[in-house]
Amino acid sequence: MSTLDPQQLKAWLAATARHDRQAFRQLYDTTSPKLFGFALRILSRREAAEEVLQESFISIWNNASAYQASLAAPMTWMTTIVRNKAFDLLRRADHAVEIDADIYKEGGMQQATDELAGQAPTPLELVQLSENAAALAQCFKRLEGLHRQAIALAFYHDLSHGDVAEQMQLPIGTVKTWIRRGLERLRLCLAKWEGA
Repeated sequence: MSTLDPQQLKAWLAATARHDRQAFRQLYDTTSPKLFGFALRILSRREAAEEVLQESFISIWNNASAYQASLAAPMTWMTTIVRNKAFDLLRRADHAVEIDADIYKEGGMQQATDELAGQAPTPLELVQLSENAAALAQCFKRLEGLHRQAIALAFYHDLSHGDVAEQMQLPIGTVKTWIRRGLERLRLCLAKWEGA
């Protein structure tokens, strides 16, 4: 199956909820390449993406009965699981997390998310995404290293200010100040970029 048919995915998820191993296998075979690619974009390391994919499918197997078609498309639901598992892995990582600006070139993460959700942007929107991503990457590089890291942890890795403070081993007030000042600098930089 070259395209991801939402109705077929819903049927496989419903069967998986009844612990139908064949349906789960078909679900895995059909969706795992895209979900692995999504995890790899977040984590940048093949072995980490493979670990997240495995954990995600265990979660899908265990929680298929909780899937509600009225709340999300099947790929959106599964992509959210992969995203959360990837961020959990990043939170557990002992090393400092830096943003890789290359991920955001040519539509990067947004394009991947839109494609997985079945809402691929138009070619004109992709050009705009690419320009916006390039501007953001350039402005992001201009921030001080620790400010950049605090913002990356808070926004790209979805950590609370308290979690960022804990990860960076800094007082929460310092982290809040750095994030606030960093976002203001990004806003000013992007405003100049748009005016150019």
